[in-house]
Amino acid sequence: MNRPIGVFDSGIGGLTVVKEILRATPEDSVVYFGDTARVPYGTKSPETVTRFALESMHFLLRHDVKLIVVACNSASAVALDEVVKRCPLPVLGVINPGAVAAASATRTRKVGVIGTDATVESGAYQRELKALMDDIEVKAAACPLFVPLAEEGWTDHEAAKLIAEEYLAPIREFGADVLVLGCTHYPLLRSVIQEAMGEGITLVDSARETAALVRAVLDSEGLDGDEGGRPTLTVYLSDVPRKFTSIGRRFLGRSIDKVERVDQTDLPWYER
Repeated sequence: MNRPIGVFDSGIGGLTVVKEILRATPEDSVVYFGDTARVPYGTKSPETVTRFALESMHFLLRHDVKLIVVACNSASAVALDEVVKRCPLPVLGVINPGAVAAASATRTRKVGVIGTDATVESGAYQRELKALMDDIEVKAAACPLFVPLAEEGWTDHEAAKLIAEEYLAPIREFGADVLVLGCTHYPLLRSVIQEAMGEGITLVDSARETAALVRAVLDSEGLDGDEGGRPTLTVYLSDVPRKFTSIGRRFLGRSIDKVERVDQTDLPWYER
């Protein structure tokens, strides 16, 4: 039997990563856990985010996954090392793939990064980029209002355009030629962000780059799915938010057949 790929996120934004994984590895099943009862992670302390990430890891391990993707940028920024240390399986975050793609794409060695407060304040993208290219300059900006805009579906709304202009002005003035979309929600606002930044800048989607890395790791580790099999997507949430069906479809690009809510009173998967 083909074991699935495990993916977890603080909420439903990680479905943009799942969308790209399903495209890159169409023969593989995916088990997704969204911690919607405790979202957002971006405003919480590193210690709390690390605990939540480890609990999500344990939940996915109970579903016999073969690889785990930390789709949440905030969790990847502050908790990835601890998850890697404690997990018996390959673990991938979303920050390194995005940083590698940005470093490869920049010509001016000036890169912009946008994300949640936690991702920006952690300096994770900045460190990854500096490790890849000594003389690179990085300008990071938090764009917290992009998250509710994406979930509301206001991806081409005048309000989204005005907010994008305000948030992205410092990066435009900085002169970046590459901008990393450092949050799983942001690909839904790609056209608005591109318009605000101008056509001369390259947008790097960490979800897309992470999916490519998943494909490479599966190939190198001999963990490929079964060709001709029937891959499935199983979605678990710690709470089912209002409008989940429509929001989930927007993020995933297709309908979600089945969603199961995890009963948090049954605690063995929560590490206490």
